[in-house]
Amino acid sequence: MSPIAFPGESAEYRAARNRLLEREVKLRRQMEAVAAARRDLPPGGAVREDYVFEAAGAGGAPSEARMSDCFAPGKDSLVIYNFMFPRTYGGDRPGPVSGKTAQLPLEEGPCPSCVALLDQLDGAALHAAQHLNFAVVAKTSLQRLLTWGDERGWRHLRLLSSAGNAYNRDYHGETADGSQVPMLNVFHRDGETIRHFWGAELTFAPMDPGQDHRSVGTLEPLWNMLDLTREGRPDWDEKLSYG
Repeated sequence: MSPIAFPGESAEYRAARNRLLEREVKLRRQMEAVAAARRDLPPGGAVREDYVFEAAGAGGAPSEARMSDCFAPGKDSLVIYNFMFPRTYGGDRPGPVSGKTAQLPLEEGPCPSCVALLDQLDGAALHAAQHLNFAVVAKTSLQRLLTWGDERGWRHLRLLSSAGNAYNRDYHGETADGSQVPMLNVFHRDGETIRHFWGAELTFAPMDPGQDHRSVGTLEPLWNMLDLTREGRPDWDEKLSYG
C-alpha cells in the first residue's frame, strides 16, 4: 500500500491505485531481472571485420572511422543505432520543410520516427558518453547526414555514414532489398576482439495484438510519457514538424 494520497481522491481510486502500484513494483523487478539476464549473456559473435565508416574529421573534412576507433579508452561498450536515412519508403508523412534536406526526394530523406528518437537521444548522449560509446549510422552520404544533423540542431550525436560498408546488412539494419531498418546493436570490446553483445531483436519478433514492435521502447521518453496518461499511446506517427 502506498504511504501517500492525493487531494480529493476517493477510496475507490486509492484501492485501484494501490493494486496498480503492486503491478508497477512487479514490473520494475522484472525489468531489473531482464537487465541482469542481459548482462549475463555468454560472449556474442566476434565482429569479422573492422568496418570502415565515413565521419567528419578535422575541420569537418570527410575522414575514415573504423569500428575499433569508436571505442574510447576505458569504455568497452559501443551502442550503434541504425538511422533510417534514406527512409526508403514514401508514406504520407512529409519530409523537411526547409533547408538542403528538404530538396531530397521523400524516400531519400530521413525517417521522422528515427528523428524523433534521435532528438531525444541527442540530450542523453552527453551523459551516456561518461560510461559508453554511442554512434548513429546511416546509409546516406556523409554530407547529407551531417547537413541534416546541423539543420536539426543535434549537438552530441556521433554521426557516421555506412554507405561504403556492409555493416547495415550484416547487423540487420537493412533488408535484402536495401530497405533500411531502425535497428540498435550493442558491441563489447574484449581485449583486441570486438564482439556483438545484444541487438534489439524485438524488431523481428511476433507482435501481440494492438502493439507495435517497441524494440527500443525503454529508450523512448516520448512514448513512455504518453503511457502515463489516461489516453495512453495514440494511433499516431511522429513528424519532422508540427503545424
